[in-house]
Amino acid sequence: MLLLLGGFLLLMLVGLPVALSMAVSSLVYILVTGITPDVTLAQRMIAGVESFPLLAVPFFILAGNLMNIAGVTGRIYKFAVALVGWMRGGLGHVNIVGSVIFSGMSGTAIADAAGLGTIEIKAMKDHGYSTEFAVGVTAASATLGPIIPPSLPFVIYGMMANVSIGALFLGGLIPGVFMTLAMMATVAYFAHKNGWGSDTPFSWPQLGSAAIEILIVLAFPLVIWLLVVAGLSVNMAVGIGLVALLALDWYFDFSAVMALMAPVILIGGMTLGWFTPTEAAVAAVIWSLFLGLVRYRSMTLQTVAKATFDTIETTASVLFIVTAASIFAWLLTVSQAAQTLTDAMLGITQNKWVFLLLANILILFVGCFIDTIAAITILVPILLPIVLKLGIDPIHFGLIMTLNLMIGLLHPPLGMVLFVLARVAKLSVERTTMAILPWLVPLLLALVAITYIPELTLWLPKYMGLSK
Repeated sequence: MLLLLGGFLLLMLVGLPVALSMAVSSLVYILVTGITPDVTLAQRMIAGVESFPLLAVPFFILAGNLMNIAGVTGRIYKFAVALVGWMRGGLGHVNIVGSVIFSGMSGTAIADAAGLGTIEIKAMKDHGYSTEFAVGVTAASATLGPIIPPSLPFVIYGMMANVSIGALFLGGLIPGVFMTLAMMATVAYFAHKNGWGSDTPFSWPQLGSAAIEILIVLAFPLVIWLLVVAGLSVNMAVGIGLVALLALDWYFDFSAVMALMAPVILIGGMTLGWFTPTEAAVAAVIWSLFLGLVRYRSMTLQTVAKATFDTIETTASVLFIVTAASIFAWLLTVSQAAQTLTDAMLGITQNKWVFLLLANILILFVGCFIDTIAAITILVPILLPIVLKLGIDPIHFGLIMTLNLMIGLLHPPLGMVLFVLARVAKLSVERTTMAILPWLVPLLLALVAITYIPELTLWLPKYMGLSK
């Protein structure tokens, strides 16, 4: 066990990428101990990605890339300005609301930071906000991407923990709303402290237009239900609803109705049993292509090809981490390392609330040094047996783990959102880190609430019958 973990940490310290560190340390451990034939390395790595749920990874990444090139980000920003730009510290609120909407399509924090963040930071700087404040609020709001469905970390966690990915998606909705409100309260605090005003004049027509768009999206499932009650089949009701929605959007040219519909379609489709979470990822791609090629006509074959190649590059790096982490996690299990760590933790406490405190500290620490996907793949086999033994719902724990790892993306040494925003804002990593620090307060408060109020996570999955 010490050879495996020590080799991994040593290779990390000398600067080897996380995936290579896990693969090389696993190979060395196998060769030195002879615990299993060396061919097992390749077999287990291949088995690690032979999973139907993992097909969701490239499709969600592709959907996010397509939404970026379809011009949807600009429409989301325009809608958010109309909705909350009139508040004090308006563009800070716009930044958060925009991330809420974009998170319903991309599923990753990095896509949010790189796509919508570029527009938001430039606009905030043009309106006189400091670069540091713009970067801080953008970084914090990017963490909403994997909490509000769809979510790539939920897909990986669901596969590793053998729990319903659809339940995880539903479980992220209320925590996502809670985090949104906490961040907007933080913007309001800074606005009051610094005497900021609004960034756009209050306009009833603009606010009314944004409110109407929200009402149309909320009314869509209600109309479907009424049509089904009236005697139509579900398929017919949804078809009529979509045709009516498209006609309204074409006539009035709404800013964000089509973007807001993405999570409605994904969660609605899974709830109706039309598709699995993996197939929902394909539906997200089809919806993105429809918006870019048919509705807005903002895509070309060249831009689609570029989005596809970007997706291949990102998917290759993500799945290589999964393959390396799968053999590493398997060796932790067969070498009894996972059992030893489990026993050690249970020796400290058998109170589930104390365990959750210790788990939060551990995952926050690991998230500082290891990529999100790799961390999930390594930690789930170690922590899940304790979670189940202490009677903690694995869906609840999935939200806790994901939010911890999202916070890890915001600070050194391996915070990918930190580095992306430093590049976008043309700030040093040190200044970017200091800009993000105040925003850890609402994120940590949200983490405490989600950890110790399980119903924030579990109420919706239970109500929809996806959790006990």
